[in-house]
Amino acid sequence: MAAPPALQIREANAHLAAVHRRAAELEGRLDEAERTLRAQAERLARHDQQLRAKDREIAALQEQLLTSEAAVHSLQAAVRQRDELIGQLQPRAQLLQDMCRCRPPLAGLLAALVEAERLGPLPAADPGGPGPPLANSSSRGEEGDSEQLQPEALGTTV
Repeated sequence: MAAPPALQIREANAHLAAVHRRAAELEGRLDEAERTLRAQAERLARHDQQLRAKDREIAALQEQLLTSEAAVHSLQAAVRQRDELIGQLQPRAQLLQDMCRCRPPLAGLLAALVEAERLGPLPAADPGGPGPPLANSSSRGEEGDSEQLQPEALGTTV
């Protein structure tokens, strides 16, 4: 077998060099593509972790919201119950206020009744005898006096 001509060898060497350069270029591009792919995969993994963390945070916030809503409903029910109780107690409070306003005059009346009992009954007198006629009057003043109690206010009629 004869040796290939020098031109053919040079062309073959040039072709091999070009193939080698192309292979090196493609390997470089492949390495760059692999680095890019790994970087993207890492970014995606971090992003996925962030999304999972956000999902957990959202779930915790939703649970907290449900708990808060339950507490609000419970407090609203308590407020309604207290409002009902206030509604029931207001007439009684008004009655107690009225009773407190009436207390000083009643205390005066009771003191006068105690004094009347202490004085006891009058000695027997002659019905047609001397003395002023007995009349139903008050020692406080006129009949139009606003402090004077009417018999109906005491629950009796005289």
